[in-house]
This record gives sequence, C-alpha cells and structure tokens, in this order.
Amino acid sequence: PLAAAAERVVVVGDVHGDYDRFVEVLRMAGVVDARTKWKGGRTRLVQMGDVVDRGPDSRKVLDLIPELAKQARRAGGEVHALIGNHEAMNLYGDLRYVHPGEFEAFRTRNSAAVRDAFFEQFAESAGSKPDRAKWDAEHPLGWVEHRFEFGPKGRYGQWIRANPAMLKIGGTLFVHGGIAPKYADFKIEDMNRRVREELEDFEKLNGGVVMDQEGPFWYRGLAEGGEKELDAHVSALLQFHGVKRVILGHTVSPGAVGARFAARVIMADVGLSKAYGGPPACVVIEQDAAFALHRGSKLELPMDAGPGLLRYLRAAAALDPKPSPLEKRIAALEAAQRGEASPAGR
Repeated sequence: PLAAAAERVVVVGDVHGDYDRFVEVLRMAGVVDARTKWKGGRTRLVQMGDVVDRGPDSRKVLDLIPELAKQARRAGGEVHALIGNHEAMNLYGDLRYVHPGEFEAFRTRNSAAVRDAFFEQFAESAGSKPDRAKWDAEHPLGWVEHRFEFGPKGRYGQWIRANPAMLKIGGTLFVHGGIAPKYADFKIEDMNRRVREELEDFEKLNGGVVMDQEGPFWYRGLAEGGEKELDAHVSALLQFHGVKRVILGHTVSPGAVGARFAARVIMADVGLSKAYGGPPACVVIEQDAAFALHRGSKLELPMDAGPGLLRYLRAAAALDPKPSPLEKRIAALEAAQRGEASPAGR
C-alpha cells in the first residue's frame, strides 16, 4: 500500500472500543458530518490500529470504517485502517483485553443454542465435559459468534487480514507500534506480506514478526527510547523509505499528540477512549506538513524537547477544560528549564 501525496491526511490514533469519541474526532477533523457520513472530499483518513479491546463499541467502529471507505472513494478520498497489535490478538485468540460489551455486541436470540452446540462439540473433542458453569463464564453469550467473525471466514477477520501493517502516503510512513533496527531494511510490501502470511497461518506466528516485541505491532523504541541513541536509526529509516516522518499509534502520548526526534516521529495515540480518558485530538497533514489538531485547533508540533515543547503544551493546555491534564508536564518542564530539576516525561 503505497499512496501518492494527498492535500490533506487526517490521522486518528487507537480507538479501543470507543465509537462515540472516534466519531467526535472525525467530526472535529471535518471528515464526517452530523449524520456520520463522509464529507471529507479528497481527504485521506488513516486509522492507526487498535480499534478493538478495552471498550464496548468496537463492532460499531469496525462497521463504520469500511462504510466510510466506500463513501470516501466515491468522493475521491480514501480511508486506510492499519492493523494494530490488538486486532492481531483478536485474530489469533488472545482475548485478555476484550471488553464484555464486545461479546455482547455479537449476541442474538439464538446465542444460547449456538453456545450449547459449541459446548457439545468442544466436550466431544476434549473427551470429557468441563464444568459447565465455569465454561459458560469463560464463554459469554456472543463469544462463539465473535470468534467466527474474527476467523478466516468472518467479516472482520477477512477485513483485518486485508489491511496493511505499514503504509506510506507522500512523505509520511505509518506503522502501529514502530520499526526497530532489526526491521530497518524491510520494504513496506515485504512487511505487509509477512504479516498477512502469519495471520492466515498461525503456525507461522512462532518466530515471526507479528508477535515479536521488536516487530511493527509492539516495538516502543521510537516512542520511548533515548533520542540520542536512536537518532541515527530514525534518520536511516526515513531515508530508506523516502519519507520526512513516521507516525505511530500503540504508545499513549498523555494529554496531547506527541512529537519526538524534531517531529520526525509523531505519536498519534492520545488515549482517545474512555479507557484512557485522553483528549479529542489527532494529526493532520496538509501539503505534506504535519500538525496536531487539538480540540479543533491546529497547533504546530514542537521541534525540540525544551522551549518548543513547552510552547506547544501551553497552547494545547489553553484549549483544555480546566484544570488541563497537561499542567503537571508543563510545571516539570518549566522547572527543568530553570535548572531546578530534570524534565519529567517526554
């Protein structure tokens, strides 16, 4: 998935089952109208992955994104959804973070009969009947339907597997977690092919890229690692892919869109969902220049971790309801710049 430069790209971070907040951000960015229909024209919308888990309304978001993609194409725009680690986990059966409401969304009046049939099949294959009450608690109504729809023949399973792990639009590279030095020379199409192969054949997961902590779904070095130590890696990465910047999800940038390495790495995950309580904010790229859109106002991203960052955080905090969650970070930065203490946070 290589895409030409677009006049305007809107980038929304991790949604985690919060349909209402996702729609709020899409409206704020001017890509959907009051009825949640596409009004973005030729805009490209990129959702950074992790639509699912932690919140109850993942299914509504999973239905909305492909619908908006159809509407956008008719208007000359485009919608891209990256695979996040939580989409991958839902495919291969790691359900630790699935919210009860996500199973409930798949429940129908036939769910009890569906679950009974599945239980009998399970007991037969196991050779003994497990404790039914315990088993039911682990398999709530809607669970069987949820697992089917995330499977290879299911609607969401097929859609997720067809999405990219890495994407390039103009001068920007998009990846959910990050790109470690280990994968610095992987071409986009090669990484996407590897991911798809592993998600279609789970035997390939062992020793593959999908579950690798340094892989594109999990690596946090670009978001949390030392800038001095990783500066050469970032420079080489951008040069290899022919881009100005890389945008990440996965690691929450508390209170506002984050920028590191002189805004060559941008953190789009502001913890939008109720699970994190972050602000309505996203990244907007216009004429290949990137900005934060914070509560509807466009802010220039900081090019340094000192005065530039302080100016940016003050501007974002001024848009927040009082007291802004950014105030502690601002106070720590102010103290650091006076030489009173080392900076807290990033």
